[in-house]
Amino acid sequence: MSTRLTGLFAGLCAVAVLSAGCASKWALSVESPAEPPQWLDRSHLARATHISTIRGFRETRTALPNILKYIVFGGTDEDNTIVSPVAAAIGPDNRLAIADLGRSCVHLYIPSEQRYQKIYGEGREELRSPVSVAFDDESRLYVSDSVNGAIYVFDPHGAPLFSIKKAGSDALLKPTGLSYAPGKKILYAVDTLAHKIYAFTTKGVLLFSFGGPGEQEGRFNFPTHIVTPPDGRLYVTDAMNFRIQVFDSAGAFLTSFGHHGNGSGDFSMPKGLAVDTAGVIYVVDTLFDNIQLFNMTGDFLFTIGGRGTGHGEFWLPSGVFLDTEDKLYVCDTYNNRIQIFQIMRKENNGR
Repeated sequence: MSTRLTGLFAGLCAVAVLSAGCASKWALSVESPAEPPQWLDRSHLARATHISTIRGFRETRTALPNILKYIVFGGTDEDNTIVSPVAAAIGPDNRLAIADLGRSCVHLYIPSEQRYQKIYGEGREELRSPVSVAFDDESRLYVSDSVNGAIYVFDPHGAPLFSIKKAGSDALLKPTGLSYAPGKKILYAVDTLAHKIYAFTTKGVLLFSFGGPGEQEGRFNFPTHIVTPPDGRLYVTDAMNFRIQVFDSAGAFLTSFGHHGNGSGDFSMPKGLAVDTAGVIYVVDTLFDNIQLFNMTGDFLFTIGGRGTGHGEFWLPSGVFLDTEDKLYVCDTYNNRIQIFQIMRKENNGR
């Protein structure tokens, strides 16, 4: 019996060695609607189409059959579905990062390499509450952890580099929204409890900060999200002042719009932000279960979505990201998925 077991083990080890050079390949687990819903603007032009939904990640080729993985390594494949997505970002090579509160991790997917991994952090730097993600132009990944009071930085392969826990002499209290401005090579970070915005170098050195508690222009009441579109401005969700504030890249106040209410163009719980190259502003409202669109002067345009579980419907959505191909990624948090919409500008409709 001992000889047979030894032979079996040796054979399995040989398979493992032979398979070592055959890395697993991954793809997105995606579903698409048979009849994609569309949303029209006030001119009755189609301006947004639901194109697909990301549910998780799946192996397309494995280094070892599942049974051998279990026997050799003593474990089975993990469940790679998305549980509670709250933020998403696309990197320079179309790599995708999703902050998943339900798994206390960040899903990192690199389509050019068909590579996928979960980033949990390590040791005392283990992620507990990842709430925002951002890539810089060298594919480093920045992750804010609102419970640990830190921003963690990972290299392009997902290995930890360092953490940012202070802004100058001030400890980070509750870092939330992140956005990277490639032109200026600045990482902007929201600290919700400090009611401030911090600007860091890519090495975590504080450049400047602005804000503070209050209702006046340039002050905040629990800010949550920030976006730095190509126009060079900073757009900040001033959540409990129920408005979006706009600043220049140095933090000087420019304008704001929004107020509390329950009608179109009002805010109930504004969160994620995106801005396209035409200056259209996309604001996720968690309690309305929709995305409201505004022009650069803050005039309401139209709404995407509504409450539900179907295609183009949301259940307490949070973060949002707009890529360079006008695809809008929406973290549909309690529906456990990322919904993707194709945004069509007016010029694409012959206007």
